[in-house]
Amino acid sequence: MAKQLIRVKVNGRDIERAVEPRLLLVHFLREELDLTGTHIGCETSHCGACTVDLDGRSVKSCTVLAVQCDGAEVATVEGLAQGGVLHAVQEGFYQEHGLQCGFCTPGMLMRAYRLLQENPDPTEEEVRAGMSGNLCRCTGYQNIVKAVLYAAAKLREAHKAEEKIAA
Repeated sequence: MAKQLIRVKVNGRDIERAVEPRLLLVHFLREELDLTGTHIGCETSHCGACTVDLDGRSVKSCTVLAVQCDGAEVATVEGLAQGGVLHAVQEGFYQEHGLQCGFCTPGMLMRAYRLLQENPDPTEEEVRAGMSGNLCRCTGYQNIVKAVLYAAAKLREAHKAEEKIAA
């Protein structure tokens, strides 16, 4: 099968690769780019362990072909922390004990990141609905919800501080 050249920005880095047309984004990230934080779970889009950000929306990378990402921007869990500082959602999961085995965590973090971009001040019910496409078999979800609410508050606080400085 002939390979197709794609250009994609992953975690702010420009990537150019020749890939098989049937290569899934999750395999491209893990096998071609060695970004193994994106986990392969069910491979049917039910669990959300493979959730990444694609052009500003959450997608389950087990159902997206790498060639569909030509010209796109992809963010993975490896791109959340900046300069050695955890992103607010990562800090929230740590502070509120939002993980146990950790298998679902990268997908949860990426979905929480996008959820908070879309809704910076969610209610508990909105967090539960927004995270409902990501499954966890260990936690019972309560601490995941607390973690997302923690991150939301932290991001709002940072935004207010930035506004004060700008004023």
